[in-house]
Amino acid sequence: MSTQDFLLELGTEELPPKLLKQLSNALSDNLTKQLTELNLSFDKAETFATPRRLAVLVHNLQLQQHNQTIERKGPAVNAPEQAVAGFAKSCGVSKEDLTQKDLNGTDYYYFTQEKKGLKTQDLLAKVVDTAIKKIPITRAMRWGDSDFTFVRPVHWLLMLLEGTVVKANIMGLESGNSTRGLRWTGEQEFTIDSAKDYQKTLMDKAQIEVDFDLRKETIRQQVNQEASKKGATAVIDEALLEEVCALVEYPCAFSGVFDERFLQVPEEALISAMKAHQKYFHMVDDSGKLLPAFISVANIESSDLSVIIDGNERVIRPRLTDSEFFWEQDKSISLAARLTKLDSVLFMKSLGSMGDKAKRIESLATYIASVIGANEKHSARAGLLAKTDLVTEMVGEFADLQGVMGGYYAKNDGEDSAVATAISEHYHPRFAGDALPSTKEGLSVAIADKVDTIVGIYGIGHKPTGSKDPYALKRAGLGLLRMMIESESQLDLLTLVHKSAELYKFDDVLAREICDFIAERLSAYYQEQNIEKNIARAVLHSTDDGITIPKNYIVYDWHLRIQALNVFMQDENAQSLVEANKRIKNILKDEALQETDTNFSTQYDQNLYDAVKRVNTNSNDYTIILKEFLQLKPVIDDFFDNVMVNDEDLKIRHQRLKLIKDTRQAFLSVADITYLSK
Repeated sequence: MSTQDFLLELGTEELPPKLLKQLSNALSDNLTKQLTELNLSFDKAETFATPRRLAVLVHNLQLQQHNQTIERKGPAVNAPEQAVAGFAKSCGVSKEDLTQKDLNGTDYYYFTQEKKGLKTQDLLAKVVDTAIKKIPITRAMRWGDSDFTFVRPVHWLLMLLEGTVVKANIMGLESGNSTRGLRWTGEQEFTIDSAKDYQKTLMDKAQIEVDFDLRKETIRQQVNQEASKKGATAVIDEALLEEVCALVEYPCAFSGVFDERFLQVPEEALISAMKAHQKYFHMVDDSGKLLPAFISVANIESSDLSVIIDGNERVIRPRLTDSEFFWEQDKSISLAARLTKLDSVLFMKSLGSMGDKAKRIESLATYIASVIGANEKHSARAGLLAKTDLVTEMVGEFADLQGVMGGYYAKNDGEDSAVATAISEHYHPRFAGDALPSTKEGLSVAIADKVDTIVGIYGIGHKPTGSKDPYALKRAGLGLLRMMIESESQLDLLTLVHKSAELYKFDDVLAREICDFIAERLSAYYQEQNIEKNIARAVLHSTDDGITIPKNYIVYDWHLRIQALNVFMQDENAQSLVEANKRIKNILKDEALQETDTNFSTQYDQNLYDAVKRVNTNSNDYTIILKEFLQLKPVIDDFFDNVMVNDEDLKIRHQRLKLIKDTRQAFLSVADITYLSK
């Protein structure tokens, strides 16, 4: 089978940097999907992306479809002549050209035709057109007087099969073998002679690295080298690095400085200004202190870099001046004095203002503090003031500084340090792997804030679905569980949700539903730790066989059970006990139990009774309890091997039913392990 490499490059005006990888991957996925549907094999597809181009290189693409045998089943041989003639006509042949085949004892007419496979070169124009049109674009542009739309205007189209141009007209562009370099330096237009040499040719002719990941690592190295020249360390935010990589084709890192007076402003504000507005990387000294310097990445190599550096230093100055101005202005009004302004800031329709939310957080934080041993007064104060920085100038300009600036302003106002720290950390954890609040007061406010948000938004009907979670309630739930587990708190989730629901005046049924929604997030938490989701289910789910067990909603207790059960299931005897539990559950399913004595008729009954009694199910050391359960295995095996539970003697029967119920009850003190049955 003959194969050749196929290259597609779509040249555009500068693409949105935050969408570049998404657009690139979508084009590659769409293209390979089209080829697969046409039964055209290939080895792999490489994806390339720069601000002005999306490209895909398909290696060893099959040059022609395989021939196909097409077979259509017609009417039965004894069908009316008119039906047979109609079938033959629909196939474009006469009745004599049809064949007959037996199917389940009946002969039918069949039409068989050999269809010659099409040449790949003749299919690629439609494949590429479809692949481009299927790229998901939220806001498409129309340019000039054309009827075409794309995320940005398109300017050239390159389509090569090995070294031959694949003729096509897509979005008004005639395909060719020409591409473009940088706008202001080097060869601005040149040809690609062979598909496989695409990446090398762009580098040789224009010093453009079209591989996104390689270009990103080049930028990382350049940034670190610039920092090293200054005897500093560059702080490289991965999201910023991705964005910068999507902004440049020919990266050239350089460093600049700014006035040291700006260091009087909280460093987070300076860093936010540099990152958000200028896409600069900041530097720190050996002690982690922000330096009055920055690193930027140009999209061109300059013969006089000082001109570019000077220009960037002039641009950053007014940005930092704005931050300095906001800082000084905001300090003139205390957070407490801003509380009334929160009443005019909407939290969410039907849920009141941010002022209402602040009062609810104050109430919840006070309760949480009383349970986890935090200072109730400081927790309440921090909860009340936590959202006041939303009405400051600084947060109005830099939304990512919510909470952080509140902590600084609280210190400036003379609030207790515990209050300031709790305010600054109350949004934590903001994402997977983010740090938790470092103080108990911070935990109190952070937990209160997340519970209030989840209960409120869920309560007015905005429930997440499998694919949609516009208010990030699943992430908030996961963050809430992380705090309760990793702080080893004794908070009861159901009680906490009930208290929040009462503040909203939601009913108890809804509160329990919200509690269960939050608990379901545990599967994602333990999945990251490679713990099977059924282990969490075994701990969380109630039984359905009529046995009532005390069920608490202390998340940390759930955690201890899940960890212990995970260890338990590594033992070779564990699965046998799981199946024994399932057997017991099935036996008890339809039985009405009666009171009976413990004067057993066999030693096997007595042995099981004594063994179960020895298990200390009142302990919260679940690892020890489950180890004791493992010792029950031979006793349970002997019991089932030597006695009949449903004995003809009703007294013995009820004794044994009660005995296996007690055995199951003991296991349920940790979890319903029947969920782990294979």
